[in-house]
Amino acid sequence: MAYQALYRTWRPQKFSDMIGQEVVTKTLKNAIITGQTTHAYLFNGPRGTGKTSAAKIFAKAINCLHPVDGEPDGTCEICQAMDAGTLGDVIELDAASNNGVDEIREIREDVTYAPTQANYKVYIIDEVHMLSTGAFNALLKTLEEPPANVIFILATTEPQKIPATIISRTQRFDFKRINAQAAFERMVYILKQRDNTYDESALHVIANAADGGMRDALSILDQALSFGDGHVTLENALLVTGSVTQTLLGQYVQAVVKQDTKAALAKLAEVLEAGKDANRFVEDLISYARDLLLYTQAPELVTLVPDEVFMQLAQEREAVLWYNMIDQLNETQQQLRFTNRPAIYLEVLTVKLSQPITALVQNIATAPEAKQEPAKVTTTKTIEQPPVAAKSESITETKPAEVPHKPAVNVHVSEDQTAVFKVLAEATRGDLNRITAVWADMVNMLPVSEQAMLNVSRPVAASANGLVVAFNFDIIRHNAMQKNDLLQTMLTQIRELTQAAHERQLVFITSDDWQQLRAKYVAQLPNQHTQVQSTPDDMPIQMDEPAIDQPIEQADNLVTEAKNIFDEAIVEEVDD
Repeated sequence: MAYQALYRTWRPQKFSDMIGQEVVTKTLKNAIITGQTTHAYLFNGPRGTGKTSAAKIFAKAINCLHPVDGEPDGTCEICQAMDAGTLGDVIELDAASNNGVDEIREIREDVTYAPTQANYKVYIIDEVHMLSTGAFNALLKTLEEPPANVIFILATTEPQKIPATIISRTQRFDFKRINAQAAFERMVYILKQRDNTYDESALHVIANAADGGMRDALSILDQALSFGDGHVTLENALLVTGSVTQTLLGQYVQAVVKQDTKAALAKLAEVLEAGKDANRFVEDLISYARDLLLYTQAPELVTLVPDEVFMQLAQEREAVLWYNMIDQLNETQQQLRFTNRPAIYLEVLTVKLSQPITALVQNIATAPEAKQEPAKVTTTKTIEQPPVAAKSESITETKPAEVPHKPAVNVHVSEDQTAVFKVLAEATRGDLNRITAVWADMVNMLPVSEQAMLNVSRPVAASANGLVVAFNFDIIRHNAMQKNDLLQTMLTQIRELTQAAHERQLVFITSDDWQQLRAKYVAQLPNQHTQVQSTPDDMPIQMDEPAIDQPIEQADNLVTEAKNIFDEAIVEEVDD
């Protein structure tokens, strides 16, 4: 007999042989045991998850002469005929090639005849979403008035293409993707039954490459067995799947985060010269970055086996680095779909990932907290408005600014405080309250990676024309400054949510600098009898004594102004 592929040889013959679909199999078994089967079923799910296999097992079990707990016994005449494919009462139809009205009309005529061997005549229509509109209309009539001894099982990967009138007349079962661990265990079982040797790491690579499809996993395993002469090795699995080794991924990511562009490009060239698929390389990088992100938060969710490089990256680098990397990888993945030159996009990606933002993350993590540097002014960018930066950085849309090769880590308040003071000069408590009220809604409208940035920020001062946003961490503030899409979205959403007449000028600073700038601004106001109380993160700020000849009315006006700019709760008058 000719060789049969593994996925055909090891196709499930009972519900208990199916993996990863416990809800579906239990429901179908109970329906058979209690006799509560219906006339039509819809099996929906990704490819290779067991839809057609479940349909055949169900057809076998419901017609089995001696079923055991809802399972076919596999030995009776009906079961043997099903296994041999000679049972005429179970009809399989591929809707992809038989999608016309004539084929469905033929079924409508056949259902009027009673089954010849089995108790039920079962029609299994695969890829049912491929039927034409006329064919669906013809099928609908049969589903509305089905004969008592006929069962339809419709299988599809795209249920949204099936008319609602068809779906409403069926019992729908959603087949889920098979997780990598379940696929791994199934392959181990099969290889042990065949007396084949294997490397566990190789099976993990195959399980991950299968993307939730057991049929795909067995097809890849078949290739690896043929390539390795009956032994499944990690090297063979990587060659067959086109995946990149964990060691090479770690070396590439390590070069990127060290800002060693030359070394990172060399590793990329090594990957491409080995014939690895560009899309597969990006997918592997996304999975690697995802595992790095989860390792310190939920290590049980990590899919790979951590090595020395992985452990070092996960423990020494900030999570924002992995947010940024996943974001850029996802963008590149979309671009690769529409190009014939993937290598160029991967090279551009490598250079992007090696930008100074990486060095900034490393310096932030290692710089001594007590070390103070002289005040420095950083490069500025603007967005539709004049200069916007509190720490001498502003935001732009029309003229991108050059980012310093080695940005300063400990950036303090610079002499250029115009942007912050301009907002404070016009700031009111009402403007700040309106923005604070919609801030959470605005953040929820952003992508997850950008939400993470703004979750550690807050609006601290606002006017009709400007908004000062304070960030807890300078690295996140710096990263947010580089995302023009984020900045424009913030401006637009704040304007719409607050129903403002125009967009405000954005100023991004750190929380520490906000405290210093706020104190400095208040100190520059005309002398008054006012004290700014300390908050948990503030130091007390005491205004100078008012001049003797200062009118009381003027002092009262200045108190009111301070309350309008800052929170009324932190401003109080002090008696002599």
